[in-house]
Amino acid sequence: MADMAEDELWDLYTRDREKTGVLHRRGDELKEDEYHLVIHVCIFNSKNQLLIQQRQPFKEGWPNMWDVTVGGSALQGESSFQAAERELFEEIGLKLDLSDIRPNFTINFPQGFDDYYILEREVDLTKLSLQEEEVQAVRWVSKEEAMRMQEEGAMIPYWFLDKLFEIKGTFGAHGI
Repeated sequence: MADMAEDELWDLYTRDREKTGVLHRRGDELKEDEYHLVIHVCIFNSKNQLLIQQRQPFKEGWPNMWDVTVGGSALQGESSFQAAERELFEEIGLKLDLSDIRPNFTINFPQGFDDYYILEREVDLTKLSLQEEEVQAVRWVSKEEAMRMQEEGAMIPYWFLDKLFEIKGTFGAHGI
């Protein structure tokens, strides 16, 4: 199977998050002062459990590790919410309209911007369609389970993982 990432194009941004009009091919090295947009969606249920996915063993970067619900780079021409909608559908087969939703927070990293969406939604895991190239499993976890998994090295080490559970129950979480 051809690697889809070889054909993936991203818009490049300035440090002030303005599109430059320049495109970047995934896998090529970013130059200094070139940035791209990445999104993450964290879905919680009414029991304050986070929907997590396990990455495929052959996936580059964090193979076999558990991760937040979905994540990925925005493609050429996509806004943040459009990238979030696409990633949700591609990775787990969940179709949601996020057009009226802004990210709850953004974390800057050396090559770009990570937008995080925190959603409250009841999701029937048996109805999800997992993307074979990316996702091997999904499950709900409590804060305690997620933190234990992170300590054991089974979950990607987000320094703010515990805070996601607190944000869900307070300001700005989107119940859709």
